[in-house]
Parts: sequence; C-alpha cells; structure tokens
Amino acid sequence: MNPAKSVNLLSHTSLAKAAEFLKALAHPRRLQIIQLLLGGKRYTVMEIKQTFGLTQSTASASLQFLQRSGLLKRSKSGRAVYYEIAEPQLHDIVNCIIRRFD
Repeated sequence: MNPAKSVNLLSHTSLAKAAEFLKALAHPRRLQIIQLLLGGKRYTVMEIKQTFGLTQSTASASLQFLQRSGLLKRSKSGRAVYYEIAEPQLHDIVNCIIRRFD
C-alpha cells in the first residue's frame, strides 16, 4: 500500500453511522431541501412545500427524516415550526456532490 494514500479505517459503529447519514442524503428531494437550507435561512414546512411544489405530507416526511438523521433541527416561533441545518459538515459534503455532478 502506498503510504501517501493510506486511509484511517473507521470502526464498524462509525461506518454504520456514516451509512445512515449518507442514506438521509440519498434522495433527490432531500438533497434539494438541504441545498435550500444551506443558504442560511430557516424555512417552515409550508415554505418548503411551496418552493418545490410538494404536498404537505411529502414535505413533512422529508423534513422529519432529515431531522431524525441529525441533519436538520427544528425550532418554534409562536405556532410556526422552522427547520434549519444542524450538521455543520453538510456544506462541505453538498459542495463535493455539486462539484462532482454539476
């Protein structure tokens, strides 16, 4: 093995967490939502629904999946629930995806 190309191998536990993290990104709709939120603004379900022409249930399900995966966090302001990025590394990961597939 070339020492310059050596890679630190992750534990099985870390690999399982990484796979779950990547699974959350493995859908065009969820990636689209992530890209929107990476702009730094918080959005409600209704705003995301309207931005992408989604149904309420589709937008909610995608946001909940991303939140359960630890990529998004939600906060309340009055009756409104806002979603925003929770994982600071998402910007780098999405930029890598954009560079590769743009």
